[in-house]
Amino acid sequence: MQRPITITAVAAIGMTLFGGCGLAAASHHHAGTKVSGRLLRWKRPPAMTINPQKIYIADFVTSAGRFQMTLFAKSDPRATNNFVFLANHRFFDGDTFFRVIKPFMIQTGDPLNRGTGGPGYSWTGSRPHLPYQPGIVAMANQGAPNSNGSQFFICTGLASENLNVTPNYTELGRITQGMSVVEKIAAGKVRKNPQTHEISQPVHPVVIRRIRILVR
Repeated sequence: MQRPITITAVAAIGMTLFGGCGLAAASHHHAGTKVSGRLLRWKRPPAMTINPQKIYIADFVTSAGRFQMTLFAKSDPRATNNFVFLANHRFFDGDTFFRVIKPFMIQTGDPLNRGTGGPGYSWTGSRPHLPYQPGIVAMANQGAPNSNGSQFFICTGLASENLNVTPNYTELGRITQGMSVVEKIAAGKVRKNPQTHEISQPVHPVVIRRIRILVR
């Protein structure tokens, strides 16, 4: 298990296509805490603990409903391992879908809920093995190697297929249950983001209450 660290210096970075991991919040929680782990930060990516031969399902409980993602444990065990590690530390509890573009995607996984937060480390994932399309979940990054963190997005519309021209985003999994809930989140009312000037900031953000990892 990785040891969480406290980062007190706060520095912002600009958002790229899918944001980055630039801000960190102070933390005094122990790694084994049962409460929300959104304030936890680590010095390095977690050690590999998953079994790529097993099936890992992320069960999302949100303020808009429930849905499930089957993780791509076999094709990208590092991405699955990272997600499972963070989910088991309740790192995503309280995160919102802070960026919503209905024909494209919905984005979350930022403990700061504004597109610039992360777990305190970055990592490189594998090239995608499936085309981007509605239902595919991928890591949000800065379009460069070693820039994955904790943010991820769920493809919700045909505009997501444009990413296939430059497939820079590590695939995490696929929505296998509750896609109607994902579409409901994508259909929420949005306004202009004052920082990016993009029409993508939810008026009533949907909150992730809990992500439970099921192993089969």
